[in-house]
Amino acid sequence: MSDHPKHPADPANELASDNSAIDPRDFRNALGTYGTGVTIVTAMAADGKPYGVTCNSFASVSLNPPLVLWSLGMFSQGLPIFQNASHFAVNVLDVSQKELALKFAKSSGDKFAGVEWQPGLGNAPIIAGSVAQFQCRAVNRYYGGDHIIFLGAVEAYSYNGQEPLLFARGGFGKFVPGDGK
Repeated sequence: MSDHPKHPADPANELASDNSAIDPRDFRNALGTYGTGVTIVTAMAADGKPYGVTCNSFASVSLNPPLVLWSLGMFSQGLPIFQNASHFAVNVLDVSQKELALKFAKSSGDKFAGVEWQPGLGNAPIIAGSVAQFQCRAVNRYYGGDHIIFLGAVEAYSYNGQEPLLFARGGFGKFVPGDGK
């Protein structure tokens, strides 16, 4: 672990292959120190089946216009579904929904079995009990290393003020306010 920058001679070559001087496992550990919310991003497949994936790369981009982004691994089985969907929904999970996060993190099985949901814009599933839902029109996609970054225009949203599920250092938790000092 070093805080000295290691710049390759050709940055384009670094992004195109495994030529990075940064250790991937240690880099992942460093990223894990940044706590995030936990979401399930959903869309409706062309065959009419709901699809969703656990995601913690969700972020706001702009308030005016209202834009959000999230990313999905280049080799995810759900990539074609999200690339072809007109809309996606970002469901911010409640602190009680850890098992749901784990279920949707798996790459197989019927993830929606036993899950209460309703169709939102573009039929993207809105998961019951989530603390917030952002219904987005797919605006653009960008390549970002081994991921695709999805940009969405928020067309509808709701939230209920309940406690969100958080993720940091490889584990789930909740926010515990300090005394402000």
